[in-house]
Amino acid sequence: MTKPGRNDPCLCGSGKKFKQCCMRLEEHKAVCGPSVANLLQAAIAHHRSGRLHQAEAIYQQILQQEPGHPDALHWLGVIAGQSGKKEVAVELIGSAITGKPVEPLFHNSLGIVLREQGKLDAAIASYRKALALKPDFALAHYNLGNALKEKGDWNEAITSYRKTIALEPGHAMAQNNLGLVFQDVGRLNEAIACYRRAAAISPDLAEAYCNLGMVFKDQGMLNAALTSFNQALSIKPDYADAYSNLLFTFAYNALLAPSEYLARARGWELACVPEPLRRVARSRTLRRLTFAGRRLRVGYVSGDFRQHAVSYFVEQLFAQHNRERLEIFAYSNSGMRDGVTERIQALVDHWTPVVNVSDMELLQRIEADGIDVLVDLSGHSGLNRMGVFAGRAAPVQVHYLGYCASTGLSAMDYWIGDEILTPPETDSHFSEQVWRLPRIWLSYDAQAAAPLSAWQPVQDGTIWVGSFNNLGKLTSATLALWAKVLHALPEGKLLLKTKGLADPGNCQRILGEMARHGVAADRIELQSGNITPGWKEHMAYYDRLDIALDPVGAMGGGTTTCDALWMGVPVVALEGDRMASRVTASMLNAIGHPEWVAQTGEEYVDKTIALARNVALRKALRTNQRERMSASPLCDAQGLATRLEDAYIEMFRRWQAAQGQRS
Repeated sequence: MTKPGRNDPCLCGSGKKFKQCCMRLEEHKAVCGPSVANLLQAAIAHHRSGRLHQAEAIYQQILQQEPGHPDALHWLGVIAGQSGKKEVAVELIGSAITGKPVEPLFHNSLGIVLREQGKLDAAIASYRKALALKPDFALAHYNLGNALKEKGDWNEAITSYRKTIALEPGHAMAQNNLGLVFQDVGRLNEAIACYRRAAAISPDLAEAYCNLGMVFKDQGMLNAALTSFNQALSIKPDYADAYSNLLFTFAYNALLAPSEYLARARGWELACVPEPLRRVARSRTLRRLTFAGRRLRVGYVSGDFRQHAVSYFVEQLFAQHNRERLEIFAYSNSGMRDGVTERIQALVDHWTPVVNVSDMELLQRIEADGIDVLVDLSGHSGLNRMGVFAGRAAPVQVHYLGYCASTGLSAMDYWIGDEILTPPETDSHFSEQVWRLPRIWLSYDAQAAAPLSAWQPVQDGTIWVGSFNNLGKLTSATLALWAKVLHALPEGKLLLKTKGLADPGNCQRILGEMARHGVAADRIELQSGNITPGWKEHMAYYDRLDIALDPVGAMGGGTTTCDALWMGVPVVALEGDRMASRVTASMLNAIGHPEWVAQTGEEYVDKTIALARNVALRKALRTNQRERMSASPLCDAQGLATRLEDAYIEMFRRWQAAQGQRS
């Protein structure tokens, strides 16, 4: 072994220079001090204190003295993983396991790196090997729960987190993540209890307050949600997810004037993006080949390439994109995979999982891919990668489809809408330039496999009005207007169906609010989304509705509006003053039914009553509306793909022109 110089750090881990420590201590003189065991102890002390370079040097010294030393290989692998060298980490930890296959810690560490690579099945297998060797290994139970949660194996994830908590009752993050699983499966009261326990264990755990806010938002308890998000931000001011959730709540529920919302949205990158990354974005010089003679490289970034409302619209778009014009890259920010994921992956030229990939790493990957136009499908919704867009990852950056307001990012160039969704008077609502397509901005996947309507008027004359929109859209303004509808329609009853109504507390909140508006509980039917076991049964359930009512005052219907129309149900909507409240209006105009769009609450009630009285029209709609929709722009995915391609190409040409390039 080479003896250190007098001013080099001593290998014993004391932190002193060699001349101050080893040269003066008789017990160090043989090999500059300690045995391999002591060297390992010193290296681990450096490692735990974050002094990775010092730790790495000692691990390497151990390997010089004992080649193949399993512990040194393992910890070098851990350092490689912490430094972003994932493949090196897997190789080193794998070698450690070969040398010491019965060490549970090694298998747990390998699982961590594999999960960071997006290899969830392999990670889960590694965690299970660790637990087979050490069943009471709390950390491995926790890590297994995290991987199962990302994969969407809810029941197994719950079991793993509960085992962690049984072994370590003070494990705050296990409580927090157990709450996330309960929230995902609609067990909201249990989720709240978990988050509160996590916050009680660790009062500075910002994640617990952020997640608690999301549950309150889903329950329609908006003031409580905002309080929780602000509490999270008071603990961690640069907490990007909490700030995004705050913005989402403001936008989704129209809680602020558009100008005030935009000011807050502009503040996201200042609060949440480190100045070095903002500096990189400002100074980044991007070079691309001229467009002539090649395909445009378009990247889509989303956490929703799975069973989700966004993928419902995206899948058919990807299927229709012209591969002679575009080369499609998909960057998937979710570890969950299902049949939709498999289909979407098969529709793109390049598929890149980016879960657990840092913003800087993803920026570098997008640059290496030579993306011309980068499309954000999330905005400030869940699993977004706003930090990547804030860092200016591509020459042209565009938001499309997944969010209901401006992102506020200075580096987001365009926001794609249409003349009804985003008319010129809404331009001031956006930091981006609004790009209006010459048609509706999306297309509905009109599936012939949907059951034909078997609707018949109820024999006793009852008119069922209602909505299958999610609970977050059932705002106080919505319930107040629907109460007016019921007062004007004595034979009317209200049917609501959504996942959140599996929670009795949510049902009581809605019944209580409607009671305050003078509507008795016997005129309201609340159904959990679980009442229908599958998609076909869900679609057939629209036969229970005579008229669908679009939520008002906040985010309107999207997929639910299209589904209702496809099943022949007329939809009444109120055209609001911002994008979030104009979605259904855009759809109704696209299928040729602008007469169902109201400009005031009074008109909304009047249009509902008129449809209720026109039984002949509603009978006809059940048989001919599907054909009418099929021939409309709303169901023209090919037309949408072409118009989006035109937009992307023109955007890129404008960028080239600004750079002084020719196309």
